[in-house]
Amino acid sequence: MKAADIMTRTVFTVAPDAPARAIAKLLHRNGISAVPVVDGAGALIGMVSEGDLIPRDQRDREARRDWWLRMLSEGEALSAEFIADLEDDKRTAADVMTKPVVTVPEDADIVEVAGVLAQNRIKRAPVTANGRMVGIVSRADLVRAIAGNHPGAAPPASERTPDSLTAAEEHLTALQVRMQQKLGAQEPNKTPTTTAAASGPKPAEELSAAGFRGLVERHEKDEDALRADVHRQTEEKRHHEVNEMLAAELSEAMWNRMLHEAKIAAEKGEAEHMLLRFPCELCTDHGRAVNVPDPEWPATLRGLPARVFLRWQEELRPKGFGLTARVVDFPGGIPGDIGLFLNWGK
Repeated sequence: MKAADIMTRTVFTVAPDAPARAIAKLLHRNGISAVPVVDGAGALIGMVSEGDLIPRDQRDREARRDWWLRMLSEGEALSAEFIADLEDDKRTAADVMTKPVVTVPEDADIVEVAGVLAQNRIKRAPVTANGRMVGIVSRADLVRAIAGNHPGAAPPASERTPDSLTAAEEHLTALQVRMQQKLGAQEPNKTPTTTAAASGPKPAEELSAAGFRGLVERHEKDEDALRADVHRQTEEKRHHEVNEMLAAELSEAMWNRMLHEAKIAAEKGEAEHMLLRFPCELCTDHGRAVNVPDPEWPATLRGLPARVFLRWQEELRPKGFGLTARVVDFPGGIPGDIGLFLNWGK
């Protein structure tokens, strides 16, 4: 399978004088993470990626680092916040682009393409024919092609399964790791090639089941560590939220906002509105009475939920409004958040 078989043929490009803000909007609008820069004659002269749009000034970069990392990941669109931030940016494509451009010829096979991406630590490369760009090939294209498991174009999305894509991703990762290890053993002063022509021998014969098992084990350990970290952060955030809602008072502004939003829901034809969503830990029984439901569930409420219930009882129940409680999610099969719903239906 050749680069020409799997590449994306419709490629967005920008001119060297394209403003950084225009490039950001192009990436955002089309859900892409990089764009080639071509001159007036159509010659490829550079590439601009999301990373290239990071401010060059050290203080600006430090100030924006946290939200940038939350916002930016490979293959995903730039956020509207970042695009707004670029409105006063005077840089152009020529100022921020990466050059020279690493390319692959259209007749390079997928192993050679994988080698170029691995050697140059990039995730995409323009495809050229007779010195002209005819498409662009990315790591995602390689994964889809490997998942297809047959010559020619990758199968349609309806025929690809998550398991096949995962296996293809692991296969490509293992293949590129082998390539990088081989490249690391070369002379340190050797200049990396910018085309697939000198990407070296195919590493397929060096692959082994034991190596794959090692990659799986490492992946599982990384995933376990990530899940543990996410769980810890989630628990800390939830504990903080519980403490805040335990101490929070139901202000007039908060109560009026709840009623205003409920009125808007009624204007839209809805018969109920969730006044408050809160962690089940704000119930003395962690939401079990709400989940049954037990008519005595109001007695389990604490903090802000209890204050909302009392306000409803005093002001809204005499006017014909009802109030119900429901568990709105079940993480791990147990009650998670609970909602208090004001209703006015028949």
